[in-house]
Amino acid sequence: MELRTRHAHRDATRCCRWARALLLLCLVIAWSARPARAADIETEHLFGFTIGSDIGGKGEKEAESETEARLGKNGGSYAALSQQLEAKNTLTENFRIAASAVFAYHGISNVPDMDDRRQVAFEGFSFEAGYRFLDREHSPVGLTFFVEPHWNRVDDITGEPVVNYGGRLTLALDRELVARTLFAAVNVLYVPEVTHFAAADAWMRQATLGLSGAVAAQVREGIFVGAELRALRLYDSLAFGSLAGQALFVGPSVYARLSEHWWASFAWNAQIAGHAADRPGALDLLNFERHQFMARAGYQF
Repeated sequence: MELRTRHAHRDATRCCRWARALLLLCLVIAWSARPARAADIETEHLFGFTIGSDIGGKGEKEAESETEARLGKNGGSYAALSQQLEAKNTLTENFRIAASAVFAYHGISNVPDMDDRRQVAFEGFSFEAGYRFLDREHSPVGLTFFVEPHWNRVDDITGEPVVNYGGRLTLALDRELVARTLFAAVNVLYVPEVTHFAAADAWMRQATLGLSGAVAAQVREGIFVGAELRALRLYDSLAFGSLAGQALFVGPSVYARLSEHWWASFAWNAQIAGHAADRPGALDLLNFERHQFMARAGYQF
């Protein structure tokens, strides 16, 4: 038991170090990179976890890597990482499709209601379609609706073997507040999921409802620094009947347009308020994590 605890604690410490190193690397690369033209500004990944309405130009293709780390539960030691590899294709001016594969790592020790686990596994597949209703170049705001169904064979929280079907529905709205300098975005999120847990032979239905807002300012041509606020609520049904928990996250972000084709971004969110149903405490560390990190990099061609 003590050995597993030391391993899990070491994993969490390494994750924090990697996250700090990634942030520092993004800042260094961004500051030393060749400035991008102002016309190259795309808002999709300017804001961290919150996304913008841009989907790329007609015929544009993109390969993207997304690494997410989630650290800290209500006791014990908890570290979960997911690595998503995604390919995107903008078919028309207002319609884009994407497909991705996800791999996951879980390092869990002495966390209440969870089995100890230390594993790397293939998590699942997802497909995304995004339709832009309003183009920011011709309207006061940009407005895009994203639908992302997924199938998973590993639970993203516990790492247990499962059969999971779900989807992420995102309404992304953004606006250019100061020309080429200051941007803002708002997301409305709904994630319904149906999961079969193999060990217990039981089905579970849950849904997450989210609202987020973010701003990003260009501090050097092609380099943006921002902040975001996210409110998430988890329900023990596909509708909104039984609230399981809620959490409020806040944190900074950085985005860099490294060249005509390359870009990178990093975001960190910390839970500052929350509550799990029928559990004491000022945070919800049963359904959500204490810290969430996101690092992305993409190549457009």
